[in-house]
Amino acid sequence: MRYAEATVTVVDPRSYMTYQPFLPEAAAGSISPRHVVVPLRRVVRGAEVLTGRVTTIDQDRKVATIAPLVGEAYELPFDYLVIAMGAVSRTFPIPGLAEQGIGMKGIEEAIGLRNHVLEQLDKADSTTDEEVRRKALTFVFVGGGFAGAETIGEVEDMARDAAKYYQNVKREDMRFILVDAADKILPEVGPKLGQYGKEHLEGRGIEIYLQTSMDSCVDGHVVLKNGLEVDSNTIVWTAGVKPNPALSRFGLPLGPRGHVDCNEKLQVNGLDYVWAAGDNAQVPDLAAIKAGVPAERAWCPPNAQHALRQAKVLGDNVVAGMRGFPQKEYAHSNKGAVAGLGLHKGVAMIVMGKMKIKLKGRLAWYMHRGYHGMAMPTWNRKIRVFADWTLAMFLKREVVSLGAMETPREEFYEAAKPAPAPAAPVQEKAKAS
Repeated sequence: MRYAEATVTVVDPRSYMTYQPFLPEAAAGSISPRHVVVPLRRVVRGAEVLTGRVTTIDQDRKVATIAPLVGEAYELPFDYLVIAMGAVSRTFPIPGLAEQGIGMKGIEEAIGLRNHVLEQLDKADSTTDEEVRRKALTFVFVGGGFAGAETIGEVEDMARDAAKYYQNVKREDMRFILVDAADKILPEVGPKLGQYGKEHLEGRGIEIYLQTSMDSCVDGHVVLKNGLEVDSNTIVWTAGVKPNPALSRFGLPLGPRGHVDCNEKLQVNGLDYVWAAGDNAQVPDLAAIKAGVPAERAWCPPNAQHALRQAKVLGDNVVAGMRGFPQKEYAHSNKGAVAGLGLHKGVAMIVMGKMKIKLKGRLAWYMHRGYHGMAMPTWNRKIRVFADWTLAMFLKREVVSLGAMETPREEFYEAAKPAPAPAAPVQEKAKAS
């Protein structure tokens, strides 16, 4: 845009953007957590960044209500609106899940999972209670898509490395369980590579139960639909995503699954001043329709491959809409998919025209790192990520648990809290003469 043509305001509860495909590697310590996030104020310097939440939107008045981190809510008027809130974990009303589950949608959860897993090894190494030890060394992952398969592969790798430094913990003592309600894992890379991924994980001692769901996990007692029951302190939930539920409060037309209903120009149907993209948008997949997929089932899948490309088209279309110019349609053919299953292990499907190239093992792992390394926003973060990987070739993985990060003030509080007042002396009653 031209200078002073418009003011761009970004509202987000976090002051940074997270590159989610790197969360499994951050959880395993292969990448520094700070290098997986991009600070908004540094990257979008021409924009006003507000750290807060949009609670409601009045479409008639074109006003959004902002709830900042502190202070009272206030109204923010707008002329044009972009909805790009992404997705949240798709959960079900399973007893105990809210109290016991660990998600993998944010960098905080990845850091928490890493610290939690290493803390379980500390517990198992220092206790003589066999029941406590067994519960600490049992790790349950629910969901066999990209997030679940990559996370369990990376975490198992980390735990295997960490066990070398414990006297009383061996890899054979640990139990890793992957559960999925579908009949295969990694469906994004096709049945053959998905089967290879399953066999590879099972070869590393990971138990995989397909067409199985979790009935409950109260107090860490996991009950699966197939009758298996285990006790575990670690229950990682990666069973899919859903659009941010806040969308229902914005007065927007929504699709059957809660996505913002958009046309092929990323414009929200019925509202010529609103656009949407990414995981919260229901966008027609023109490439799939051209290939013969029925229009009612041809929607762009919620992945980074589409979101990054939609963002560029959306930016151009917003400016075109402001100036009254024609807008472009979004069309992108699937370029394939890559997945890492731990250090030097992965699967990849590369689409080149009508040809599909399928890779597995170390070469696929290089493809995974190369693709996502270059897709990482900003050269600052690209260089830092590649530097982490390069250093890891010569230095051993860190296996330090920083569990105290969750309650950093607890130790200081114990040192600084006032001493309890001394109890008053008990007066002995005078004996009756």
